[in-house]
Amino acid sequence: MSDSAKSSRANPVRLARGVSPWLFPTAAAAAATALLTRRDRRWALAAVPLGALTGGMLWFFRDPDRTPGQGRVLSPADGVVQSIDPWPDGRTRVAIFMSPLNVHVNRAPLAGNVTSVQHVPGGFLPAFNKDSDQNERVVWHFETALGDIEMVQIAGAVARRIVPYLSAGAKVTPGERIGLIRFGSRVDIYLPEGISPAVSVGEKTVAGVTRIDRG
Repeated sequence: MSDSAKSSRANPVRLARGVSPWLFPTAAAAAATALLTRRDRRWALAAVPLGALTGGMLWFFRDPDRTPGQGRVLSPADGVVQSIDPWPDGRTRVAIFMSPLNVHVNRAPLAGNVTSVQHVPGGFLPAFNKDSDQNERVVWHFETALGDIEMVQIAGAVARRIVPYLSAGAKVTPGERIGLIRFGSRVDIYLPEGISPAVSVGEKTVAGVTRIDRG
């Protein structure tokens, strides 16, 4: 078993911040219909799927504690490396696709100060679509020992809400929780010029644990 898997499984699990508008109404409806089933079994037609949906949401919104990995730049997201692209300004973009089975809490890639958190309106194309760069997104900039680091949370076809936990001026430590993409989809990290990626396309990543840069 890899160190990343051991780290993600050995620590307790909590629920992500920002999930209450989704989870609480569903859980309340599931509980209410379960009680009504005692009076009339026909309520089971609603209670069973609502109970299953509540269980699925508890799994989806899990937020395990983790011990930060080693490296200058850590993965901001759980998922699979979708693409690695050289950028015109010399940076390298590493795009990480997050499936519905992944933890959707995103983490700071390294220590520094948050210099900006900008919400950009856009569409809701599937994250694997080449035009998803124009989707609804939140663009982060961090002032770090490596210079300015840009990270982008991108909504997808199902994800319609990005919840930043921090604002400009906040200090972050490596692997610190910084936000959530509800039901979504992709996170891009831009490595500064001169820093090569340590991951490859198709490789799985664990937020706050997997090293992104090559030492």
